[in-house]
Amino acid sequence: MSIETNRENICINHIINQKKEAFIVKGDCVIPDIKPDILKEINTSGIVCVYRKEILEGKVKIDGNINTYTIYLADDENNNIRSINFNLDFSQVIAVDRTMPDMDVKVDIKLKNIECKILNERKISITAFLEADIKVISNENVDIIDEVKLADIQTLEDNLKISSSVGTGSVRAYAKDTLIIDTIDNLAEIMKTEANIINKDIKLSYNKVLAKADLEIKILYLTDDNRINSVEGKIPIMGFIDMPDISEENICETNYEIKNIVIKPNAVEEHSIYVEAEIEITCDVYKQKEIKVIQDMYSPKTNISFTKKQLQVVENKESVRNICNIRENQQVPEINGNKIYDASVNIEIEKQTLLNDKVMYEGEIEITYIFSTDNGLESKRTRIPFSFEQDFQGVNKQSNIETKVEIENQEFIVSSDENIDVKIDILFTTFLIRNANINVIDDINEEENKNQATSSLVIYFVKNGDTLWKIAKKFSSTVNEIEKVNGIQNENELEFGKQIFIPRYNG
Repeated sequence: MSIETNRENICINHIINQKKEAFIVKGDCVIPDIKPDILKEINTSGIVCVYRKEILEGKVKIDGNINTYTIYLADDENNNIRSINFNLDFSQVIAVDRTMPDMDVKVDIKLKNIECKILNERKISITAFLEADIKVISNENVDIIDEVKLADIQTLEDNLKISSSVGTGSVRAYAKDTLIIDTIDNLAEIMKTEANIINKDIKLSYNKVLAKADLEIKILYLTDDNRINSVEGKIPIMGFIDMPDISEENICETNYEIKNIVIKPNAVEEHSIYVEAEIEITCDVYKQKEIKVIQDMYSPKTNISFTKKQLQVVENKESVRNICNIRENQQVPEINGNKIYDASVNIEIEKQTLLNDKVMYEGEIEITYIFSTDNGLESKRTRIPFSFEQDFQGVNKQSNIETKVEIENQEFIVSSDENIDVKIDILFTTFLIRNANINVIDDINEEENKNQATSSLVIYFVKNGDTLWKIAKKFSSTVNEIEKVNGIQNENELEFGKQIFIPRYNG
């Protein structure tokens, strides 16, 4: 016969699987008839857009494209500098164990490197090296028994604090603006574009999340009189996400993903470039919740049986944010004091070491310079090794952490000695995730009546591993009665070989 209980419903979330996988995307681009032949590739770059993610049984499918720009030396009488813009589409299926369609997936795609090979004077091949950081999350609603409605029930309880999912929401936001270029410049073509999302911020209020950020755009362009210039700007991003039952006390993790981006000369206004980006903002909201978990139970007078199930829960999520300031004086002989038109930065963490209350990072910053020369334009890659120490109370060698790295600021100045003063500020956000496996009572039933012991008192000698709970359950007594009869005030008073009296339950 089933025993009546009270149950509390909570939504528990845990990471089912996390995986990084590299893959390659290739494509051939034919140079349009209106552009001159290619003689030499100077620089190739790209912006990754992911417009669809689908989670299937045992795998994740990612669809997107890379908006590529190739700057090249033209094979014409003046050896002019020109560029090609080409969309490199991809659809990648990645095997991820234990995933199911009803789970949630987070995908971060990073462009590790991009290469261009000249096939002939009218055709190039572009190869992009990508890395997908995939995290599959399960949000499961479970009922946890916190009260058993039986008069003489004895329960062993534990109070736990867990991170419970409040909900997930998303919104499509659009960053649109017109960047004004120099009035003396008549725009011929866009040569290179960089897009980064910076200054991320969120505000939680009742039933709503306000997400704000800036889309930082840097554009290198060519004028109709074959001059090279650049323009940059910050375009506000804002999105409101309706989410029931959230409040300011909740914890929110926000992710921004560029779905599509359009960069083109403004057809309406001269000396300007139109920028439009479609961005998906996703928020995962959690709350710290204290729950009562019944670890074990018995009845001195009634035979009961129960089953247990194991749940994996997140006990707590914490994060710290700090800036790593890179200050370096680089010697790049090829630049030789010439004008730097563009400098793009890529950060790679190569080693992560966990210590007590500390995380140590070692990595490398790759900088690609595009600069003027006597022959027109060239590019050069340099590398700066770095190390960074992040203080984090509670971290140890066994901790489960995640790290996000973002460029907050960058500046490159050619000094009087023709070296380059490099200033790069990197924001490190480190997340500490404490997971736990808990056993909870799942189902309770009353069986046939228990045979009562004939003796009213048992003399018992404590064995190794005994606890008051184990002894009371074994002899159908209660912890309170054993403590009362023996004058025990502390569990530590149970010494091996000690004689204690166990009274029969008379409740």
